[in-house]
Amino acid sequence: MSNQGYDEELREERAYVAALYERLDRERAVAQARYHGALGQTALTPGERETDVRCRSREAARLDFADNGLCFGRLDALSGETSYIGRIGLFDAENDYEPFLLDWRAPAARPFYVATAATPENMRRRRQFHTMGRRVLDFTDEVLGRPGDAGRGDAALLAAVNAPRGEGMRDIVATIQAEQDEIIRLGHSGVLVVEGGPGTGKTAVALHRVAYLLYTHRERMSRTGVLVVGPSPLFLDHIGRVLPSLGESDVVFLTTGDLVPGLSVTAEDPPEVARLKGSLKILDVLDAAVADRQRVPGEPVPVELGDVTVELDAGLADEARREARRSGLPHNEARPIFRKHVLALVAERAVAKIGEGWLTREDRGAWADLRADVLDELREHEELDATLDALWPELTPETLLGPLYMSPRRLEAAGADPALFRADGSAWTVSDVPLLDELAGLLGRDDSAERVAARRRAEEEAEYAAGVMDVMKLDREELDEDVMLVAENLLHAEDLAERFVERDTRDLAERAAADRDWTYGHVVVDEAQELSEMDWRALMRRCPSRSFTIVGDLAQRRSAAGATAWGPVLAPYVGDRWQYRELTVNYRTPAEIMTVAGALLAQFAPDVRPPESVRACGVRPWSRRVADGELPGAIDDFVRDEAGREGTSVVIGPPGVPGTVTTGAAPRAGGFATRNPRNPWIPPSAAKGLEFDAVLVVDPARILAGGPRGAAELYVALTRATQRLGVLHRDPLPAALTGLAEAGAPARAGHRRLL
Repeated sequence: MSNQGYDEELREERAYVAALYERLDRERAVAQARYHGALGQTALTPGERETDVRCRSREAARLDFADNGLCFGRLDALSGETSYIGRIGLFDAENDYEPFLLDWRAPAARPFYVATAATPENMRRRRQFHTMGRRVLDFTDEVLGRPGDAGRGDAALLAAVNAPRGEGMRDIVATIQAEQDEIIRLGHSGVLVVEGGPGTGKTAVALHRVAYLLYTHRERMSRTGVLVVGPSPLFLDHIGRVLPSLGESDVVFLTTGDLVPGLSVTAEDPPEVARLKGSLKILDVLDAAVADRQRVPGEPVPVELGDVTVELDAGLADEARREARRSGLPHNEARPIFRKHVLALVAERAVAKIGEGWLTREDRGAWADLRADVLDELREHEELDATLDALWPELTPETLLGPLYMSPRRLEAAGADPALFRADGSAWTVSDVPLLDELAGLLGRDDSAERVAARRRAEEEAEYAAGVMDVMKLDREELDEDVMLVAENLLHAEDLAERFVERDTRDLAERAAADRDWTYGHVVVDEAQELSEMDWRALMRRCPSRSFTIVGDLAQRRSAAGATAWGPVLAPYVGDRWQYRELTVNYRTPAEIMTVAGALLAQFAPDVRPPESVRACGVRPWSRRVADGELPGAIDDFVRDEAGREGTSVVIGPPGVPGTVTTGAAPRAGGFATRNPRNPWIPPSAAKGLEFDAVLVVDPARILAGGPRGAAELYVALTRATQRLGVLHRDPLPAALTGLAEAGAPARAGHRRLL
């Protein structure tokens, strides 16, 4: 194409995209008007109004998020038809809804991602726009189906992966590759496992798959939403903008430590304790711990009544306990059954003792009357009530598990490993969360008192409403005979009372995140290799339909309780009815850095092949050995060098080093937000799933020595950089890195090339 022809087409494309934005603005104005109209709607019931408001709010938000990168490409078919591809769909309502812009998830948009020279999908040309804000800067054309073409051009992809990183993960909607698109659009509705090494885009694929599923199954999935589970708050902050940028808001982001609403995780278990808690064998311990709290008295307990004293002994309590357990109800829900049977058995003893010599069971009426009187007295008996509370206490997961950890006797009675003992029972760890979640089901809730209170409130509200209606009544004698319309002709007292019921105005994501019993239409699990058997049990409970997208890399497993293979983890829930896909291309990590990480991978996981990098960055990694006193200054040098560059940077070092930040920190452009900016560290465990332009890895030998999975942690640390990698070490370099360091020449004084 000549320069003149290119300029002319560029003007035409700019005009078309500008017209798309004008249409977007008009639709946004209409959506906002509908939203405000829904807010002021009075003709609907409160429930209908809330539903309408939420629907209008979602539509307005969808159009707002579409503003950035609205249109990013065009397809020209062999038939001569032209289609523009974008973040959302825009249609001509006056012309049979002909598309002005195709949503990237629509089937007709698929060739934009998968067409190649060998399989052009009936397309002649693919055009990719480079935009800034609402303006098209330029475009790149790929003519499809020509002999000698290797396939889809890499200009847009390489521009995206080489671009400086910002404050969070970006969507890849404009640069989805064929192997990624296949997974995103996979029709399988059950469990899908996507495995891939560092930089293969598995997280982005999982998030775009969520957007695709919400697009294709909107009616079903929007009612219950989607849960995305990640390894840390830092990771969730990093990926949190992707789905909103694709117009999806009915999504809850949690770590496994957040699965029990309101619980605060403040401690970390040693690897062996985490392994014990993560195993399904802990279920027997929990069952036994609950049973251990259903006691019988060691000595008979005297129950003093007005006319007689009877004893509550072990035999009587055990009979009531067996009856309650036979109900099969959770502990707290079986509690009223236990109490009821104890009272009945004690009452029988009391009646027999009171009527000794003058009353027999044959005198059924007198026996029943006396028994009823005794039961009334027993129900008001404070000492007996306290005894029954002690024998079968009402428990919460926290009040059972915390004291269990603190008591060697209770641990022994439950058949638990003594290693579970800890002095502070309420110092909750991530490994405790699935146990607490399991106990919530084992214990249940005794809500009988709440039901009684709710019934009383409803009666009081109805009574109040009836009084209001009495006030509203008109004197019928003052009305014309033809106008006999009064308040009670329009609504009943119960209807009026309903209008005073407090409504839940939270959106779906807020309600779901606060409700432990919420079940989701789909669940995404990232860094899934870290989850224990108990974690999986908790997650499966939250998705009865077993609709999961699971992404991970077994080679990066850090947790002692994590997965070593996918089949054993999934078999208890779906058998072999799950699908596996693998991503093999590294889009993030340049070849220079992946060579370093690959040498380490070959040592600790020789059967795993590292993903192939699509690019080289031209900057070779370096290493430098420093003394203890030189380390702060060397880190300062790195921070100072990177402060003048565009993009993000981070220092990754072993946990426990002064200055290491918590996993709640958030990345910021040009550096890393920490509590100690002079020493901006994060541990390798907090770096999982993140990416930065520049990474400084400190003390790799100490990372390796940090535990049985130290090699995996070092592998994670080495593969976070998209452009520049440096290594500072006080101890000799690990073997995999030493050989590489000796192979090159220093880049400048004080630095050694790792390649």
